[in-house]
Amino acid sequence: MSHSLSWRERALRALPAGSNGEFGLPPELVPVIERGSGPRVWDTEGREFVDFTMAWGAALPGHGRTEIIDAAARAAVDGANFAAVNRRAVELAERLQHLCPCAERVRFVASGTEATLLCIRVAHASTGRTKVLRFEGAYHGQHPVGIAGMIHGQPRNLPHCDPSGAGAPWVERDVLVAPYNHLDRTAAILEAHASELAAVIVEPFHRCLSPAPGFLQGLREITRRHGIVLIFDEVVTGFRFAPGGAQEYYGVVPDLAAYGKALGGGFPIGAYAGRADIMDVVNEHRFPGPGYAWSASTTGGNPVSAAAALATLDLLCRPGTHAHLHTLGRTFRTKLGATLAGLGVPAQILGDGPIAQLAFTNKAVTDHDSYLETDRKLGRAVMLGLVRNGVFLNPMGTKLYLSLAHGEAEMDRFCAALELAVQEASAE
Repeated sequence: MSHSLSWRERALRALPAGSNGEFGLPPELVPVIERGSGPRVWDTEGREFVDFTMAWGAALPGHGRTEIIDAAARAAVDGANFAAVNRRAVELAERLQHLCPCAERVRFVASGTEATLLCIRVAHASTGRTKVLRFEGAYHGQHPVGIAGMIHGQPRNLPHCDPSGAGAPWVERDVLVAPYNHLDRTAAILEAHASELAAVIVEPFHRCLSPAPGFLQGLREITRRHGIVLIFDEVVTGFRFAPGGAQEYYGVVPDLAAYGKALGGGFPIGAYAGRADIMDVVNEHRFPGPGYAWSASTTGGNPVSAAAALATLDLLCRPGTHAHLHTLGRTFRTKLGATLAGLGVPAQILGDGPIAQLAFTNKAVTDHDSYLETDRKLGRAVMLGLVRNGVFLNPMGTKLYLSLAHGEAEMDRFCAALELAVQEASAE
């Protein structure tokens, strides 16, 4: 019976909102993707979209990159998964040790969510402390600490954690929330709770906001002084801003780091890495403790994803690749600014590297407070208009991702669609 329906209708019957999470498109706009190539995707109705979500940044080389697909296919012939260390996983771990400044030891999981979760658990086991500090508005994956403080009710009462969306009331007790880019206020919270804090977890590039000068360095100094584990969530920044990620780009080395997204070149993968003495808490010879954290993954480090990741790193580590990615991002952000200025629309163009975001406001956006003051209603209308006009993206108004496959043609097509979307939103 379902085969008489369109794929969109079937998706809406089978999946909440016809989505696998967050897209939140109205029913008439829900696409079911059939295939992708380079910077474009096609849905089951034959519509072509220029893609500016790129699997939420996971497909940094572009969709269907031959080198990655071939490497994964060769590995799959020998067995897709062994739930054990395999040659390709060892080689990948060694590559991460070479590239990532903090990566004295590595362990693989299946996603960025698991990577941030394990960083936090390792920090608890290493320090014996109960609390974690995170920053308001950040997203660290699908576990409660990853969501807590991302969605705020009113009024906000930092460092009290709003549990909205977390599905775990206990976060009010164990999670503290600080304002990103405000070192003095963050330092005061850290000093007041230092004896209870196991970790500070931070997106060094917070959503689409760059760190203020000295902010990450200040976090590093304070956490080191109090024996608090500093965790960089590099699921977005890892291998995207530089071969060594945000650690290399900003020159600040954390104790632990979480990776995912771009590492797999579109294949599912996650990894966490860090100082050998801290990572040793997952050493099975410590079982059952004290100072032991259970960590195992059925598919983490599987040979297919590891082969895809090795091929991805080969591409990303070619000379000039990251200079090219940064040039793409600067060019795109300039084009976005010029398009909106030409329409007389007040907007800030956020981003760094091959990432951008539109913020509809005439004020600088440097922290969560200033982001909340943007015209998000207009932003939502424009995002939906972009989808209607052939741009595939997340209409929640978050990051726009470029890939190695993007060029001037895709940027110009986006800007033409943006002009139409703004005009449509203004006419409503």
